[in-house]
Amino acid sequence: MILAIGPSPAGAVIPDGTRFYTPRPDPGAVQQIAQLNAAGQRGLARKIRTMVETPQAVWVTGGSGRSLTQSIKAEARRAAAKKAMPVFVAYNIPFRDCSQYSAGGATSVAEYKAWIDAFAAGIGGQRAAVMLEPDGLGIIPWYTTINGNQEWCQPAEADAATAASDRFAMLNYAVNRLTALPRTSVYLDGTHSAWLGVGDIADRLVKAGVRKADGFFLNVSNYETTERQLKFGNWISKCVYYGTQGSADNRGHFERCASQYYPASPGDFSTWALSDAWYAANVGNVSPHRLNHFVVDTSRNGQGPWTAPAGVTWPDPQTWCNPPDRGLGLRPTTRTGDPLADAFLWVKTPGQSDGQCDRGTGTGVDPARGNTADPAAGAWFPQQAVELVNLANPPLR
Repeated sequence: MILAIGPSPAGAVIPDGTRFYTPRPDPGAVQQIAQLNAAGQRGLARKIRTMVETPQAVWVTGGSGRSLTQSIKAEARRAAAKKAMPVFVAYNIPFRDCSQYSAGGATSVAEYKAWIDAFAAGIGGQRAAVMLEPDGLGIIPWYTTINGNQEWCQPAEADAATAASDRFAMLNYAVNRLTALPRTSVYLDGTHSAWLGVGDIADRLVKAGVRKADGFFLNVSNYETTERQLKFGNWISKCVYYGTQGSADNRGHFERCASQYYPASPGDFSTWALSDAWYAANVGNVSPHRLNHFVVDTSRNGQGPWTAPAGVTWPDPQTWCNPPDRGLGLRPTTRTGDPLADAFLWVKTPGQSDGQCDRGTGTGVDPARGNTADPAAGAWFPQQAVELVNLANPPLR
């Protein structure tokens, strides 16, 4: 296979010491704070207020044309007035979330490109970071993986012959359009360390245009530990380099890259040094300026991932979906201690539901939460908000 080599990574555009923007709080949070104060639970109300006053992303999930441009422009200007950088999440690609809990998105390639144009026009010359389509590379309709396996996402209304190539074309278009803006940094979906293997996501990132972007994001809307994401992110960056700038014999062979699955064992972090050793031997010491950078979503990973209780018989534990007893993670910062990690960000809005999880039971209620009905995706979840602030790591002051 001959792989066309794209340009070198754009390099970090989120300067050290950047102050990130705090958008207006979810109305559900405002209501919960008022109710807690009225009930005399002022300490808990104060914690939730602290949570919503912490910088976090602005999710853009629809709209079109001039109204979309104006709404983003207004948000970008509010951030500029506060001398802060807004983090936008562009979440509108066709077959978003494979039509699951967060279904929606544009209905065609042309509509999506027009949406990106309007989105970019709203940012203009203002400073911004854009997280481009969470799950957009983790879930690709009608895709054949690097190992020759067919992706499970096979919507009947999608054209099986073009759906995957359309996805890459749209993401490349978005990368080109957004990186053309003078003060915008752009990151693509890098999934997380409990999902795709390093070679698989590196291959998808290259096809989506990561070499033209500023890098990729990890752990968005998930709960995996920051420690593991830093390892995973470094491996992805080095795998991209291995398959695009390494020796001629290795170019395009992302499947050869070591990962969290081999030679490491995913459940035993002590074995991850084996994959470190593979990169030391096969990639070596490459300047961070020649590698793609990444950011990590630390909004809800303070207690790490959730494991379903022993002995449960749920068809699908859905460990990513409103797991109980999780906590806020590290606060947004550019002080990551890792030259490839541009920032820790709160991308997923903490306190908003992941969806109406039922652990695969088909009942519409969540057995992990006492058989109550979880709110719809994106709706405020008061019970989860309480858990996040009470179990924050580091603790809220």
